[in-house]
Amino acid sequence: MNTETAALDRVRWAEERLDYRFTDASLLERAFTHRSASQHNNERLEFLGDALLNFTIAKCLYQSRPDDSEGELTRARAALVNGMTLAEIGRELALDTQIILGQGEVRAGGAQRTAALADTLEALIGAVYLDGGHAAAERLIRSLFSRKFESLPRASELKDPKTRLQEWVQRRGMKLPIYAVDSVHGSDHARTFAVTCDVAELTARTIGMGSSRRRAEQDAAAAMLLELTDERKQRPAPGTDE
Repeated sequence: MNTETAALDRVRWAEERLDYRFTDASLLERAFTHRSASQHNNERLEFLGDALLNFTIAKCLYQSRPDDSEGELTRARAALVNGMTLAEIGRELALDTQIILGQGEVRAGGAQRTAALADTLEALIGAVYLDGGHAAAERLIRSLFSRKFESLPRASELKDPKTRLQEWVQRRGMKLPIYAVDSVHGSDHARTFAVTCDVAELTARTIGMGSSRRRAEQDAAAAMLLELTDERKQRPAPGTDE
């Protein structure tokens, strides 16, 4: 498939999956371009989309949860705006079929990575904002997150992944998880952190990605919770009957 045909396919993809038609198709191309493919990549759009996403989700929560405190609203936003959730939405949209990667990333399966999917989704939001304005970007965000809002737990049930993982291991008498920075990539203004999370008693390790160490730790903790939940029956914690 040549470059022009691929670009037209992405325009059609946006119309079908995002219900949005780009006036400036170059913005869509930029949003899908990973830094491994070109210096003219989606990092700046990702920066813009991240800010828009956080603001719009905060606005929606403020309007829909009038009795929640600031802390409860913050936890609700964190439950919606995180790498795992963004990547999940990205997979539902089949973003991986459209991301433009360098050959090394293609061979490594980079289009399926949580960070690549999440970053591309934020870049798309930024691109829609520049192409169609704030109202268009907000409509897109509300559409993408509508089901997530519907299934969002009550404020009393919302805790960040690190807190939930800590409580999970403490209930089983195990030591707290250990987080360590595995690698840092990118320039100073656009870094990607890779952080490992270890639960020693279970010899379990996961890795998380994020634009800050804190985000990467949360991502790694969320991945660990998924692993422990899936494997609990096969690998019970010491001193328990699970």
